[in-house]
Amino acid sequence: MIILHHLNNSRSQRILWLLEELSLEYKIESYQRDSETNLGPSSLKKIHPLGKSPIITDGEVSVAESGAIIEYLINTYANQASSAELIQLELGTELHRQYVYWLHFAEGTLMPPLVAKLVLDKTKEKAKPWFVKIIAYKIVDKLMAAYYGPIIQNNMQFIEQHLERSTWFAGEQLTGADIQMSFPLEAAVARGAASDLPNVTRFVDAIHAREGYQQALAKGGEYAYA
Repeated sequence: MIILHHLNNSRSQRILWLLEELSLEYKIESYQRDSETNLGPSSLKKIHPLGKSPIITDGEVSVAESGAIIEYLINTYANQASSAELIQLELGTELHRQYVYWLHFAEGTLMPPLVAKLVLDKTKEKAKPWFVKIIAYKIVDKLMAAYYGPIIQNNMQFIEQHLERSTWFAGEQLTGADIQMSFPLEAAVARGAASDLPNVTRFVDAIHAREGYQQALAKGGEYAYA
């Protein structure tokens, strides 16, 4: 039995979606974020030393990191899946190269500046007293204008242009690359960063409309980006 160690409002929601798309039997072990720190509970460290989610256990096998979990589940179970919609791409093909690229792009290129923006926005919100808030606003706004803002804008335009040529990230059928890219693009849409990007918005709408996604959402609990 596959066990997903699932943290509310986290990247593990996309692994839950993948499990549904593959029609696999699995069990959810749920964990809740600390209301003050927003971090996962220390009990997750019993599963993995870093205490982060997602993590899956599959018999004697334990896998952490979303991309690694996606590759493991697809490589191990895609050919057994009752759903033929999520495919395993043939090694050495251009579509497989696209799949690998976007699987790594999501966390390697797209997420770091988005996380930085989130942290900086929270810094502005929590800055006190008023004169510290004024300084914080000036520093954060300069950082965003000079560095993170242009990077995020460039990344999003790059994605928008790619999705203009392709329904999904690796062709015309759903793959693990779409599972991996879902989390940052949901976050971007939820925060208004894709208001002028119709292809990105179309992609997020398309994943939200999928039956597997809806089933995963019902089972996963709180998820702020849905």
